[in-house]
Parts: sequence; C-alpha cells; structure tokens
Amino acid sequence: MAELARVDVANGVYWVEAPRADLYVLCGAPADSVKHLMKRGLIAPREANGVHFETGPNAILLSDVLVQNGSFSNLAEFPVLHMLYRQGMLLPNHPNNTGAKPLLIGSREQVRSQLEYIYRGNYGLVSEEELMACGISAAEARRMMQLKLAFAFGRIRPSHELVDTVVVGSDPVELRNGVFLRRCALNVFEFLYRGETLTVDLNLQPYQQYEAPYPLGHYRVDRGYFSIVHSGEGDGWDPNRPAMASVLIFQGKPYLIDAGPNILHSIKSLGIGITEVEGIFQTHAHDDHFCGLPTLMRSDRRIRYFATPMVRASVEKKLAALLGMDESHFQDFFEPHDLKQEAWNEVDGLEVRPCHSPHPVETTVFVFRALGPSGYATYAHLADIVDLQGLERAVQRAGMANGAAVVERARRLYSIKVDLKKVDVGGGLIHGNARDFRGDASGKLVLSHTSFELTPELKEIGCGSTFGAVDELIPACQDYVRDRARHCLASYYPGVPAHEIEMLLNAPIVTFNAESFLMRADEPCRDVYLVLTGEVELLRGGDRGRRTLSAGGLLGEGAAILRKPVAHTYRATSFVQALRIPANVYLAFVQRNGLLPRIADVRERREFLDRTWLFGDSIAYPTQVTLAREMVPHCLIPGHPTSLNGDPAVCLIREGEVQLLLGENVLETLGPGEFYGESTVLHGTPGFFTIRATMPTELYRIPGGVLRHNPVVRWKLLEVYERRMQHILNPTLVAGPVFRWRPEYSTGISEIDEGHQQLFDAANRFHQSVAAGEGAQVLPWILSFLEEFARMHFAREEELLREHAYPGYARHHRLHERLLEALEEWKQVFRESAATPYHELVQFFSNWILEHILTEDHKYGRYLNERGVT
Repeated sequence: MAELARVDVANGVYWVEAPRADLYVLCGAPADSVKHLMKRGLIAPREANGVHFETGPNAILLSDVLVQNGSFSNLAEFPVLHMLYRQGMLLPNHPNNTGAKPLLIGSREQVRSQLEYIYRGNYGLVSEEELMACGISAAEARRMMQLKLAFAFGRIRPSHELVDTVVVGSDPVELRNGVFLRRCALNVFEFLYRGETLTVDLNLQPYQQYEAPYPLGHYRVDRGYFSIVHSGEGDGWDPNRPAMASVLIFQGKPYLIDAGPNILHSIKSLGIGITEVEGIFQTHAHDDHFCGLPTLMRSDRRIRYFATPMVRASVEKKLAALLGMDESHFQDFFEPHDLKQEAWNEVDGLEVRPCHSPHPVETTVFVFRALGPSGYATYAHLADIVDLQGLERAVQRAGMANGAAVVERARRLYSIKVDLKKVDVGGGLIHGNARDFRGDASGKLVLSHTSFELTPELKEIGCGSTFGAVDELIPACQDYVRDRARHCLASYYPGVPAHEIEMLLNAPIVTFNAESFLMRADEPCRDVYLVLTGEVELLRGGDRGRRTLSAGGLLGEGAAILRKPVAHTYRATSFVQALRIPANVYLAFVQRNGLLPRIADVRERREFLDRTWLFGDSIAYPTQVTLAREMVPHCLIPGHPTSLNGDPAVCLIREGEVQLLLGENVLETLGPGEFYGESTVLHGTPGFFTIRATMPTELYRIPGGVLRHNPVVRWKLLEVYERRMQHILNPTLVAGPVFRWRPEYSTGISEIDEGHQQLFDAANRFHQSVAAGEGAQVLPWILSFLEEFARMHFAREEELLREHAYPGYARHHRLHERLLEALEEWKQVFRESAATPYHELVQFFSNWILEHILTEDHKYGRYLNERGVT
C-alpha cells in the first residue's frame, strides 16, 4: 500500500492523503472546493457513538498565486468551517475534537491573507469603533456589539486560535506526523513521507478555468418589467445547487442579489452576460453570498454596488484581506452606492428597503417594491436570518438588557407581508427556521438556503423553487430587448438621424440556443449581428484561448463592409438574443451616412486591440470603440531613450520593439501587442524605467482617463506592474548589489530619501550575510534596526503628510501600521521558531521596498514636491 496518494479532483484542485500520518490535504481552494470533494466522495457522512458528522480534509495547501485566469485560487473560509463544524473539530464533546486544528499551508503572504480573510468572514466588523465609523451612534454600536458577542459565545477569537499554519519554502518543512512538504517551483509542491514523494502542480493552464461542481443547463430569461429569477436555493454545503441568490429584473435590467461562488457560471446559464449586470445588492459577507465578487471585478466597467454602510465596510475589509490591498481600492473595481438602513431608497425607479437582521456578521434583508397597474408589487429577500428561538437563547446567554426587544423586532421583520418572500430555512446556530414562517401572510413563500429535501411538514409551510424559475411580479408591456438595440445603435453612431437607426432596427431579433453557431469562419457574410443578451465566444483557428463577447457586441461588421467571408467563428455559450441586420442593409446604412472612413479607422484599431492580452478579453464592443477613438499614434526613434513623464497613459506597441531599462540593465524587451506605462495610470507616477526602441517603432498612447475605471484592464495593469517591479531586485537581470539605491528611486525629498537609502544599505548587508551563511550573527542587529527605523521614519513621514494635508494620509498611516504589525510578527517568528527563515526575511525587505517605498511613497513624493517640499 502506498504511503502517499493523490486524487485529481477538478481543474486546479487535488486531494493528497497520508492515512498512516492522519493527514488529508485539500490542495487548492477555489470557490466551492468543498462541494467538489463531496461530489468525488472524499467528504462523506459518518456516525460514531451516536454522533453524526462528515469526513474530509484536515489541511489546506494554498496556491502561491491568488488569481489564475481571472478566478481566485484561495478561498479557504468554507473548507475551514467544514473542518470546525461539520467534521466537529471545534465542537465540545465531539469524537473529532481531539485538540488538533485545521492546518493552513502556503507562503507566508497567502497564509497571512487567509487568516485575516477568515477572521473577517467569521465576525465582520469587530469593534464599536468600526461600527461607529459607518455612521451609527455609540449606543447602537454598543448594542450591536453585544449581539455579535452573543453569536460568538462571548469572545471574538483571532484566527490563529482556530487554525494552525505552516509556511512552506524551498526546504522541506514538516506538516504533521512525519509528512514533509517543499516548494519545487512557483505553485509546484512535493510531499515527502516514509521514502515516497508526490508532486502537486496547482498552476492552471492558460486555457483552463476552475470548474463549478454542478451542471445548471441553459435558460432563456425574459427581460421583463419586474420579476425575480431564482438563481440559487442551496447553501454552502449543497453539492448540487448554487447557494441562495436571486436575479431581480427591473425594466429589462438584471440586478444580482448577492454574488456567491461561481456567479459567472450561474448568470451565463441564465443567458445573462456580465456586461448586462446593472448592479449588485449585497446582504452580507459570508462566502456563499460574497466570494463571487472578485470575478465580477473582471468586468470592463465598475458594476454598481448597493449595500448599507455597515455591510459595505464588512465586505471591503474582507475583500481587502483576501486581495492584500487597502480597502479603499474597492472603489477602483465597483461603484458603491450606500443605502439608508430601515428606509426606502430609490434606485432608477426601483425602491429598496434594507433592514438590519441579527447574524454573526453585518447583515441586511431586502424588501423591494415597484409601482404597477395594481399598486405596489413587493419582494422580500431574507438571506442568512436566524431561528427566533435560538436568537432568544443567545440574547439571554449574553445578558442583553434589550434582548426581548431584539427578538421581537426580528419577529416583526420576518413576518412582513409581501407578494413574494424568499427565506433562509437552513437551520442550525445561525440560519432560519421554517416553523417561524408558519401561517405567513405573503402571497408566496419560497423556502431556500438548504442542503436537504423539503419534508412534508415544510412543504405545508412554503414552496421550493428550482434554478431558473421566474416569478413575474409586474408584466412588461414593452420590448426591453429591442429598446436595448435602439440604445446601442444610437450610441455607436452618434449624429446619425433617428430614421436611419430605425432602418437598422427594422430587423428580426433572433434567438440562438447555447452551443450553436452564429457565424462560422470562411463562410459568406449574409448578416451582421448585434448581440443583445447572453454571451458569445469568438474562436480563432488553432488558438486554444478564446475571447468572450457579451451584450453590445457587433459581429460580422468588417466582413459586411469589405464584402469578404467571415474571419472568425462565433459560438453561443448561453441562450443569445441578437438583432439580425442583413449585410446589404448594414452596408447601405454605412455608405448613406458617410461612416465608412470612421468605421474603417476604428475597426482596424479594434481588431488590433482584440489581438492583445490587455484588451482581448472581457472588453465590450462599446468600450473597444471608445478606446479606439482615444488612441493616439506615436513613433519612437531607435537608440533615443525616453522617460515616462507626462500625462498618464498606456503605450501599446503596434510595430517594432522596445526595451525597458533600469540604468543600463535591460529588464524586458517588448514587441507588438505589449505595453508599458502602467505605473502612470495606476499610481500617477512615472516609474523607474527608461524606454529605448531598438528599431523604428509605432505605438498607440491610450490616455489613462479612459482606463482608470475599467476594472479588468486595471487588474491586468496591476498584474504587470507587480511583475515588473520584481525585476528591479532580480540579480539575474540587474548588475551589482541586489538592494542598490539608484537616483531613479528618489522621492525628491532629501530627508526621506536619506532614510530610504539607510534601509537599502541595511537590506543589502543582511542579504549578503545570509548568502554567506552568517544570518544568525546579524539577526539581532537587523531586527533592532528595523524597529528603530520604522518608528522614526514613519513618524517623520506622517508629520509631513499631515502638515501638507496629503489626501491619502489615512491610507498611508494604515500601511505603516501594517508594516509595524508585520515587524512584530517577525520578531515572534524568530523568538518561537526552531527554523531560521532568513530568506523569507530578505523577501520581506524586498516587499517593503517594492510595495511601500517605490510605490506608496512615490505617490506622496510628487504631491509634496508640488508644494515646495524637497
């Protein structure tokens, strides 16, 4: 019998077991990884001594890379919860409560992020001060904190009390009971046990995506006036259904209520493309309602985000922990709109009333209403509510003076009479009980958020629903899909007379089934299609990658104008509705309105953008047109180095070749389709690289203003920025000492630069000592230096920032606090650990220099320079 065994569970997800060592490792933890294990039988129900529980992993190996191919790789909250509660590792008197904790394994950075993300997932906002920062009174914050502590059994526990951790490097480190692990390469790990080895590669291939554990089929959802599409009835443990969620359609526009795991899989199955999503209403920050948010950051526009200030703050802090970013970056990826709690808020004619609901994290239930022929039609969405009897016991246990009022308020809230009510009846400590809704006066009651079949008793209380089922609250008397076609065409062709637009609109709207062809490469172009709903993939011959087109895409335009065969294949990945414009009518429209020169220029640029990594996926047709119109041609002469001063812009190479230089070191050579200038757009700083063309080079400058609020482009720019910053300290690319101060690093403020040079010198001395095997001798000195340097330098920086009213002061102060916390962690590591992770401390220096000094400090440098500080 093998000592080590591996099961390939799904793309990027593996199971490794060493039974004799009692170690069972979930390798890779993307969304719904627990459900994948259930489907493969690796989690199964058991009974011991009359106690029912589940088997499963007791350790999680995290990916080194947080994001792969647009999806998040490390979402360990639910796997950890499974170990603590469904396996029983935390439950008193449980046969599996042996004192062992769930084990998180990975890089120090990813382990730290996951611990904070799990902490925020457990508790949300964790102090009266954080609650009051959301605009509530001190008395109300005190009451809410009492309730939170009642759910937490009296104490908010840091994650390290619930979870053990092991940081993995290139040298083997023991996990448990003689099982060792080492990192062979980025995201490639080797397990070692009793003379056997086993390798796990957590890297996704370029064409791979993480998979959903459940098939959903395909549905055609009408874009009505006011209707509710049921897009999830399960919970975080139901392997066959998405977690509780709904899509609200109002005046033809889809709004998401929560964004749980595999949200893109769900909306694609409903025939809704990401560019159609008008907004998100967020109930709370538990992963089965939250963890789809990061994938929605891959849109080409900031999706509107609706929540109360408390829910938004809870979500921002959890997302910031997951991404390793400051919470202020939330607004880079979403367009937040705060809703007033316990009041009606108007959202483009739809009215929504968020009401606070007792739960371990900040939670609201939503009541929606819209005015129709018979008065108001109403829908209530009650996700993650609580059992009223359980709530009563919790407030009594906590000794809350107003406990009875809290329970009575929740009772009145849950009993609100509406036309359609969807409620959580998952049971247990923190979910609803169907019996609390017996006799509910609503027109229709849908029982949701379960992993079990409804019993006969529950069926008498309320009904169930299925994925894709629709409850129409106000019928539509107009065609919103055709209205969308009119809006798209009018925006694409500004200045063209309305009657000419009507000529194009006098065409049929056709429906394509999922997985059917709209157009095929090399066939004659008979029609031009304007995609109005759903999602289409563009397939290029011999290319394993693909480009996704959502609502607003125009297919076959170039072939119709040039009277050539279709260049690519277009295939529906969901139900698709499209306006089918005859090619001859479209060509006549273009000719009659003198659009050919403008379209030809834009089309050539669009096709170029389409072939680039930066703009070749998830960019809607209207956005591509805007980019194409804003692109400014520019030429570089060979051998003449240039800097990146000037207005923020990305420079996209059309023809030729460019080198990125640091001093005389060539860090990267760029060809057609590649770009530079990301730092000017992301941070408003010119960066540290000099640009030198090796041959006559043509490029396009794309102004930063048209990119700043494009989340998917911003995310890719950030990815490239971080990779290029790593080049700066790469000894294989840069000659001389690794931590070498350069004039390019100057903030323009002499006393700040002097401090930064001291840190560079100290980092270089420590790096050289570690390389010579003398890390132990200099360790006391370097820890003492860092503590003193940080205290003095940060104080002076913050004094300057306050003195000159730097608008980013609060954020910069938070970054300083995090660095000081990290220093304390390092001191503790070297006090308590038998291991000597000197190389990791060198990496900490690298991160401090790259992420703080050369990024954050340079943001304030220009600001202070403009105010005479030098």
